[in-house]
Amino acid sequence: MTWGFLRDLLSGVNKYSTGIGRIWVAVVFIFRLLVYVAAAENIWKHEHDEFECNIKQPGCENVCFDHFFPVSHIRLWALQLIMVSTPSLLVVFHVAYRENREKRHNQKLYKSAGERDGGLLCTYLVSLILKTGFEIVFLVLFYKLYNGFKVPRIVKCDIRPCPNTVDCYISKPTEKMIFLYFLVATSCLCIVLNLSELSYLIFKYSVKCYLKRYIKKHQDTESDCHKSETIIHNRAERTKGAHAIYRAHPLSLSVRSHFPFRKCLIYSVFNGMA
Repeated sequence: MTWGFLRDLLSGVNKYSTGIGRIWVAVVFIFRLLVYVAAAENIWKHEHDEFECNIKQPGCENVCFDHFFPVSHIRLWALQLIMVSTPSLLVVFHVAYRENREKRHNQKLYKSAGERDGGLLCTYLVSLILKTGFEIVFLVLFYKLYNGFKVPRIVKCDIRPCPNTVDCYISKPTEKMIFLYFLVATSCLCIVLNLSELSYLIFKYSVKCYLKRYIKKHQDTESDCHKSETIIHNRAERTKGAHAIYRAHPLSLSVRSHFPFRKCLIYSVFNGMA
């Protein structure tokens, strides 16, 4: 089986990942993919041929092997690697969609097609959630199918067509168990990295939104203060004008002849002082 497409996929996603995401890519590529191809695949390569039972009853070995190993470890690991890497395609497709949209409109629509903001940030978060979910599902599946993360040396089988309870032997159980623990540990490490990156992006986005609201609120406050200063200044100017009019027309004037004027003057003065 060739894993070139998976290597190219991880290399493409690495361009749009955070620092934690790049660590995840390195762990998947070095500690999972290379270990799988270089060592683990060869260890489980002839597991069916090396599975032996202490009876030669036709069909007994096949039935017992199928009962204790309903799915081969190595094939389940291959499926796990593919499934946890596939959500990263969402990010690659989203970036490709942005680039194609800019070409179609023949203008710059984004600061950077690969910048994690808006829709691309949501796509990135969804991909992290899916990767974490797949990792957990496969760990639970491993545990349920094989009754734990152990490879026993001897298994007892009494399934037909075996005439009675027979002992069956698994080849290289210690070596298989070591690799099993190693791959389970790297899977748990990937879960921790995904959750850390998810928390980091949510925290960063929350801080960014808070700062935007704070700056906007501060700008609105400054604008209100400027408006208040303008109103106070205009009222002060009106008050000065009213005082000038009052000085130009003394109170010794006839009340009867100047009553309308005095009424307007008093109104102007109190309106300016309000």
